[in-house]
Amino acid sequence: MNVRRWTAALLVAVATVALAGCAAKGDEQRCATRDGFLECAPDRRGTAPKVTGELLGGGSYDLAQDRGKVVVFNFWGSWCNPCRAEADDLEKTFQATKGAEVTFLGINVTDSRDKAKAFEKNFGVTYPSLFDPPGRTALDFDIAPNAIPATIVLDREGRIAAVRRGAVIQDALQPVVERIVAEGAR
Repeated sequence: MNVRRWTAALLVAVATVALAGCAAKGDEQRCATRDGFLECAPDRRGTAPKVTGELLGGGSYDLAQDRGKVVVFNFWGSWCNPCRAEADDLEKTFQATKGAEVTFLGINVTDSRDKAKAFEKNFGVTYPSLFDPPGRTALDFDIAPNAIPATIVLDREGRIAAVRRGAVIQDALQPVVERIVAEGAR
């Protein structure tokens, strides 16, 4: 009897994982790859999850406060060599776009607070970061980042407009951000 129950539970778990995988893949199929980013047309964008948490430098963050702005999330860790390589490009893109109603937020994963703070200081990162050691925030996205580093760009309505799994460079990221800003130009 125990073997049957165990087998039935295993089959249910496998089916659940398979269905979840199909749903996530379906979300990605709504989008197209362009210059290394998975970009979604406005009518094909899924809504971003609720993103809240403790900021690395103190205080808290709630995505709801940035409604109406383009939001760039970058998932990173101090232990990640590609994160080090992209830090300057992210900061330059942040500086170049912050006057256009664009917000940048790092999401630090699998790290200690001291190492994450040292990373930000050493690499000149001036935008805030959520402190998310278990990486729970990434799991809530329909189109998950699935890698570190990863960058997700939300449009002004809080929908996932673009995803990049892997390091970014300013020459690729800034045009994506500017295109999404231009969609909602007032």
